[in-house]
Amino acid sequence: MSLADTIKNAFVPINREGYPFIAAFAGVTIVLGIFSTHLFWIGLILTAWCAYFFRDPQRITPVDDRLVVSPADGIVSAVGPAVPPRELGLGSTEMTRISVFMNVFSCHVNRSPVRGRITTIEHRAGKFLNAELDKASVENERNGLVIDSPHGKVAAVQVAGLVARRIVCWTEAGNDIGVGERFGLIRFGSRVDVYLPEGATPKVALGQTSVAGETIIAEFGAHAVSPLVRIS
Repeated sequence: MSLADTIKNAFVPINREGYPFIAAFAGVTIVLGIFSTHLFWIGLILTAWCAYFFRDPQRITPVDDRLVVSPADGIVSAVGPAVPPRELGLGSTEMTRISVFMNVFSCHVNRSPVRGRITTIEHRAGKFLNAELDKASVENERNGLVIDSPHGKVAAVQVAGLVARRIVCWTEAGNDIGVGERFGLIRFGSRVDVYLPEGATPKVALGQTSVAGETIIAEFGAHAVSPLVRIS
């Protein structure tokens, strides 16, 4: 690898959604620096954190229609049956739900768990409870996508959190989307719920760290078995 490639790889791309926030942090830092050196350094640290928050690294996604990949970076906070949000039109029957919680240090760019055509996008206003709470899936502000995948309808729901107050979605209903493709982000802490149809077997455990677009969270097919979990 050349020196130029090494330098290039050392810098993670910043998503353009973060530019106004980074600029605002930097502007405030400069003003603070006029009055206090200590405040300047505090502002500089916060500006660096803001840039880190909006990072958007490249990911290598496994290409296999049997696999479901994580829609977010973070910790798996729920695995089990749950009724999908009513506004998505998926009925009242329980589906397999896998939730990934993102804290303020996680990369917040969200990626599609499967490939297919987006049939529905619905936004619902709501509360801003701690996104780690199970009831946040029902009561918090959210934005849901329904993807018609090769194995049936899969939903990815962006859920706002205690700090997060802005859900961003870059795609539209009717668009085709690839597995691991970016579709939005949530600012400053949140979670993403994935609802899977019958035939999907979870491949992650509670507390496991997942990487958006790379970690396999479920698999379709009769041969798929639930993973054994070892805590060490």
